[in-house]
Amino acid sequence: MTPETTPKGELTRAAIVEAAHDLIITQGYHGTSMRQIAQEAGIALGGIYNHFSSKEDIFRAIFLDNHPYGEMIPAIESAQGETLEEFVRDAATQMLSAINRRPDFLNLMFIEIVEFKSAHAHELFEALFPRGLQVVELMASKDGKLRSVPAPMLMRAFMGFFISYHLADVVLGRVAPPEFSENAMAYYVDIFLHGILEKE
Repeated sequence: MTPETTPKGELTRAAIVEAAHDLIITQGYHGTSMRQIAQEAGIALGGIYNHFSSKEDIFRAIFLDNHPYGEMIPAIESAQGETLEEFVRDAATQMLSAINRRPDFLNLMFIEIVEFKSAHAHELFEALFPRGLQVVELMASKDGKLRSVPAPMLMRAFMGFFISYHLADVVLGRVAPPEFSENAMAYYVDIFLHGILEKE
């Protein structure tokens, strides 16, 4: 749909979510009021309640509509490579590029974890889990032998491993010595694929 053909109610809902997203990322969840959201969205305060029952309901929409996981899975799916190693290297690069395009990623995650004890994460998981398993099938189809690891665990390991790379960059990248970042992605991929133990 174009803006001209999108129903007014959908446009208003989208404006509320966008306004709330920007305010919450800037000011924090508790620092943002419903009145501020309404003002930023250009509607009367009462108009919010035609679309959302509470501020938490708005955050839930922000979390589900804007979470970078929704961009990360397609990024991984678009990865290239004939061999498993080539595919994993490209998939990691594509996924991190998707994360880097979303500077709000960690803010959303921490608000969800700290303020809501991950109450909304199950909905995101249910939506993305089947596609994550398809990515594992794609990995298995590449030239290279996968260890016998359950597909859900392989998906969890891949996502967690490279999100930890991003987190370490954000938290320590500016203060750590150069050796902390030098060829970091290549080492991460190598450790993910081969572990840290020297082969005998």
